[in-house]
Formats: sequence, C-alpha cells, structure tokens
Amino acid sequence: MKNALLAQLAFTLVAAAGVYSFIKTATNAEDRRLCTPACALRPHYANDDRLAPDFELPTLDGTTKKLSDYRGKVVVLNFWTKTCRPCLEEMPSLADFARVLHREGDDLELLTVSTDESVQDARDTLTSVLNGDAPFTTFVDTENVIVADRFGTKLYPETWFIDKEGVIRARFDGGRDWMKPLHLEFAESLRGPAKCEINFKAQVPEGREAGICTDVPLAI
Repeated sequence: MKNALLAQLAFTLVAAAGVYSFIKTATNAEDRRLCTPACALRPHYANDDRLAPDFELPTLDGTTKKLSDYRGKVVVLNFWTKTCRPCLEEMPSLADFARVLHREGDDLELLTVSTDESVQDARDTLTSVLNGDAPFTTFVDTENVIVADRFGTKLYPETWFIDKEGVIRARFDGGRDWMKPLHLEFAESLRGPAKCEINFKAQVPEGREAGICTDVPLAI
C-alpha cells in the first residue's frame, strides 16, 4: 500500500511538472508573439502608464471631432506639417497603411494631426502629396496647442500607437516606410487584453521580458 501511494505521489508530481512546463512554454510563446514586433521596430518610447490626452479639433471634412470618439479602437496617431520634408515623404506609405488597417477590421484606425495654418492649407498639401483625398481623418491644430503642449511633440513626423482603452503604448520618431508588415503586426498586438510587458526608453528595451528582444533582429 505504501509503495502504491508513493508511486501515485510520484506520478502526480511528474504530471504537475509536465503541466507547469507546458503552461510556461505556452506563456513564453505568447509573450514572444506579442513582443516580437516591438522588439524588431524598437519604439523610441513604449509603456502603458499614460492615458492619451484627449482633444477636440476641426477636421478636413468640415466637422469637429475628439480623439476619445475613437475609444474602443487601436489608434495610430501621426503628427505632421507641410514644412516637414520627411512627413511628406512618408505620407504615401502612411496612406497605404491606413487602407490596410481598414481592411483588417473596424477596430484599427489611422488619424493624423496637421499643425498647418488652416484646414484648407492642410487639405491642399495632402491632395498634392497623395494625388487625391487622404484615406484617413486629419485634424488641424493651427495653434499647435495639442501637438506641442499636450503631447510634447517638437519635431515631426512623430507617430503614437494608442490602445483601445486610450492608453499610449508606443511612440515612433521620424519618417518610415509604413508598409512594412511589422507595423501592422504591432498594431494588431494591441487589440486584445494581453500585452507585451517590455518597455522602451530611447529604443532600449526594459522590463522582465526584455530578454525576448535579444535574438530579434532590428527592422531597418
């Protein structure tokens, strides 16, 4: 009887170890899935401790909207101005990225904010650069109060990723090719309640999961 009990206990311990190992492996795999896009893209900033400042501004379609109108969606928020050459150079790929986000689901949205002198000025710039209407909503911050004061943006372009709860999750500085698949993967990684636990400061990964980034090549 004693031997049988010992055998049963041993079996239980082995089974428990197997379950723990399976769960740990699955958890590690999920962490890697969530964090790989961030590791490859290396945001200039990434965290989950700051709610995006809400704002209300006129848009190119003649209405006034708020950032909070898009709560419940993953928002990619891009700041630009017509005097910023990198802004204009990345705009065609940004427009293509907006189209891709729309195709992927109604919970992904790309918005831009222009700091040009007027709604007409911003509209004319986009029409010229894109050879037609932009496939995204553009707010116009003529006084540069929202962009500079609330978000602290001084140089353009700058792009923020905001999750469905309105929390800023990452910031990317400078122009880029937005049609690289990793940008879509990063946006999609913010869709669910699970999140990558890696923070970034000046593109350097921090936190208990930062080791995931060690063997992930930087996307150029």
